[in-house]
Amino acid sequence: MTATPPELPPTFGTPGAAGSRRMLLLGSGELGREVVIEAMRLGIEVIACDRYEGAPAMQFAHRSHVFDMLDGAQVRRVIELERPHYIVPEIEAIATATLVELEGEGWNVVPSSRAASLTLEREGIRRLAAEELGLPTSPYHFASTLEELREGAAAVGFPCVIKPVMSSSGKGQSVARSADDLERSWQYALEGGRGRQVRVIVEGFIHFDYELTILTVRTRSEGTLFCPPIGHRQERGDYQESWQPHPVSETVLAQCHEIGRKVTEALGGYGLFGVEVFVEGDKVYFSEVSPRPHDTGMVTIATQEMSEFELHVRAILGLPIRAIRLKAPGASAVVLSPAAGVNPTFRGLETALVDETVKVRLFGKPDARPYRRMGVVVCQGADPFEAREKAIRAASAIVVSVEAE
Repeated sequence: MTATPPELPPTFGTPGAAGSRRMLLLGSGELGREVVIEAMRLGIEVIACDRYEGAPAMQFAHRSHVFDMLDGAQVRRVIELERPHYIVPEIEAIATATLVELEGEGWNVVPSSRAASLTLEREGIRRLAAEELGLPTSPYHFASTLEELREGAAAVGFPCVIKPVMSSSGKGQSVARSADDLERSWQYALEGGRGRQVRVIVEGFIHFDYELTILTVRTRSEGTLFCPPIGHRQERGDYQESWQPHPVSETVLAQCHEIGRKVTEALGGYGLFGVEVFVEGDKVYFSEVSPRPHDTGMVTIATQEMSEFELHVRAILGLPIRAIRLKAPGASAVVLSPAAGVNPTFRGLETALVDETVKVRLFGKPDARPYRRMGVVVCQGADPFEAREKAIRAASAIVVSVEAE
């Protein structure tokens, strides 16, 4: 017998007691962990799910489940068992067809099953942005074979960027500078892709001046709100540092907000979205969107009165935000593992924390691989440039060691 969705209690309760509100996270990484903490502060009972035991958010949640989230039957089983009031996807690799079914039955998927489905892989969100909404993007083609990749690369020109349609943290992403690089890029994309789909996107190269994250918050009663622009730097397709605010002209800011508003309205629902854009002169190009807090937005722990995680939870719960205020300019820098292994340990925190504005967040991941993000440093500064120097200096003081498996 199919379980029915629970009615939302009219009040906030006590976790584990009758009348408590329950939130279930599908994905339990470092961003999910901060969401768990913010939800628990408001008395929400939290269940964390992921494909492996001991994921960061599981270490704080009231309960946890380990299963393959691309298995729709398992997703349904756990949701019907726990009967959450809020189903919150925190990663892309989820059986989104099941979320669509559940939402149709009355379950509350945050921000919406449409958002989870379209952002599961790059093809859905790129076609929505460019072909339905008419947002400016880089030229692109999709390919399911090496021959199709060759045709797409010839169409967009070299250099071009090749990515799996489903991946995270830059996995499988590379730049092909000539036709000779395409076979290598194809194999690398297949190795780094998530899920079962053999498909890539090939994008024409935009010679942008900088890239931004526009944290966009959709609320029930306060419209769409925006955080000050966040600049960031990537290596190997993954974020290394971010800073806020990034200085932009009024012309650029207006385009950023228009892109953020259009794409999040099309996805629907309530919560915080990480909208990524490229800026070339006074022209803004849409890149990607995540219907959840963004890794570059971890800087808001130091810079804003409400971090991106608190904003996300408030928007989900329908609580007031009123205004998004910057406390001070700031920056973040990641702490990476140098090698693969288990039982990560950390040295140098006493040096990293000498500056009183520095905060360190170690994620508690049970194992590591080269360049895996194991923690982050956030700090304030007189301006973003000073803050970046402080964040990088503090992060470089932390040494990660692992044991061989």
